[in-house]
Amino acid sequence: MGRRPKLIATDLDGTIVAHYGVISDRTKAVFRKAHDLGIHIYFVTGRPPRWMPEIKEAFGFGNGICGNGAMLFDIQNHKILEQWLIPVANQLEMVKRLREVIPPISFACEISDVFHREVRYIPRWDVGVDNVGVERIESAMTEPMMKILARCSDYEFTSDEMLEIAKKTVGDLVTITHSNAHESLLEISALGVSKGETLAKVAGRLGLTADDCVAFGDNPNDFSMLQWAGRSWAMADGHPDAKKYAKFETAPHQDDGVAIVLEELLELPA
Repeated sequence: MGRRPKLIATDLDGTIVAHYGVISDRTKAVFRKAHDLGIHIYFVTGRPPRWMPEIKEAFGFGNGICGNGAMLFDIQNHKILEQWLIPVANQLEMVKRLREVIPPISFACEISDVFHREVRYIPRWDVGVDNVGVERIESAMTEPMMKILARCSDYEFTSDEMLEIAKKTVGDLVTITHSNAHESLLEISALGVSKGETLAKVAGRLGLTADDCVAFGDNPNDFSMLQWAGRSWAMADGHPDAKKYAKFETAPHQDDGVAIVLEELLELPA
């Protein structure tokens, strides 16, 4: 297992946050121990800032990488520190191309705490955030965006099928991934932006290398992070391809898979 890590990077939903929204006491305790040992903690997520207060409440420490790598976020002070956004021209061209190859597609976009969606985009998590909606998302694309969401609300395509089509169609314009194989939903960031790229950048600024870092994740938006970290674990109940990118596999998230590994890692010599 080597030496104790100097940085822990973990996805949230489906990794340390259960699908019913709970973080176990065991998980909280082992992250508290890591923090007390002086280990850097990064919660690396597809979530926007408005979904992070519950993480602050649960832990009271740690740093945020939000929007699948698009934003460095001060969780404790709810403050954006740095972000890498999708240019307007790339947004518009991307939407144009995807409408042609995935006809039932609809879009939403977000910047900071602002969320816009098309009327036919049916949100699962942001119900009520934007009650009105626009007929075509292009009218809301007037500034660089943190993330664009693309959904097939009729579930005609799976997320994996949409991802394969989108990478071929707009992979030269943006970075495309997803965090839930059952949602018919893509998450789109600026070209070159990913969890792995931003984590590597953060680690470098701290004088750390991949060998100093451990990472945990479950879905395609985590693959770049799992691949980059010197030691990484895929969740047993995650996307079937996750184990191709991670070095190891741990128990399902609802069985405290991350906590099980961290309890062992924290016993290693510094």
